[in-house]
Amino acid sequence: MISLGAEAMDATRIFVDSEFARLRTVVLAECEFRAPDAMPLPADLAFLPQQASAAGSQTPGRSLAESHPDVQRAWEAEREALAAVLRRHQVEVLRPRKLNAAEKAFAGARGYANFFTRDPFFTIGPFLIEGSLRFVYRRIEVLPARDLIFDWAMRTGCLYVAVPQPAIADDDDGGAGPFLEGGDILILGRHVFVGQSGLASNDAGIRWLANLLRPMGYTVEGVRLRPDVLHLDCALSLVRPGVMVVCEDAFLDGVPSALANWTRIAVGLDEVAQLAVNGLPVTSDIYITDPAFAAVGEALARHGVAVEYVDFAISRSMGGGFRCSTQPLLRAD
Repeated sequence: MISLGAEAMDATRIFVDSEFARLRTVVLAECEFRAPDAMPLPADLAFLPQQASAAGSQTPGRSLAESHPDVQRAWEAEREALAAVLRRHQVEVLRPRKLNAAEKAFAGARGYANFFTRDPFFTIGPFLIEGSLRFVYRRIEVLPARDLIFDWAMRTGCLYVAVPQPAIADDDDGGAGPFLEGGDILILGRHVFVGQSGLASNDAGIRWLANLLRPMGYTVEGVRLRPDVLHLDCALSLVRPGVMVVCEDAFLDGVPSALANWTRIAVGLDEVAQLAVNGLPVTSDIYITDPAFAAVGEALARHGVAVEYVDFAISRSMGGGFRCSTQPLLRAD
């Protein structure tokens, strides 16, 4: 791991050392979603839990807030509950703005999302990177966060770059990309794992990232996943040094060899869509998950991890958990 002294900590306000370094500043997602009039192909939505159809079904042309106001309120309450836990652990919580009328009008029948900050931008070491999202309805999702992250980048002098815009496609698979989504990226010091299931990040995005980070001494490793697993963080959570929550069946080539000697808290493939793996380390000793996954929490407790439980049923029904809902700007011990 990369250790920051007190002087460096004051100067470096955007930096992510690992998945379990102390979380100091985080962007927590808003709760805006309007489904596309023509949803993606069923195969592209295989990662969603079965109850997603109930939470996400909407009248065409209307947002979730308009079609299911009760679900919207519950969703917002979940995110506020998570914010409260984070603040109790001295984490600075930032929120992106809401989508404006012009952005919603531009999205039109393609729909829009402003609901999972993990994917549209991400942080690796001193790099703040705007991603490139495969689903068309998510491609303006970075805009509500950009006002915030642009300001932070300009004030801190971090390395602020963006993945090239994806090519315009005339087929159903989203085109050639490049695609690179934050949910696929797990950081372990200067070793970066990037998931590749065919639903999100692709080979072009991984090669772009490797080319960017190589001069800084980083190794980027592509990790192939089953085609019904959206992101790497749905199958693997690095909780603390030597301890991980993992669904081994989600990996086409096995768990990465760099993690071969880690203790494995196993989760079944049937729990991946429920987001059982998608918890959030606050430090290497504190982890947030849903009470639905008490078995995971009890296993972590046996390894010295204090577990905080937040009911996240609505967020999970929308396809994302605690890690999906947050993006760190500063994670360092």
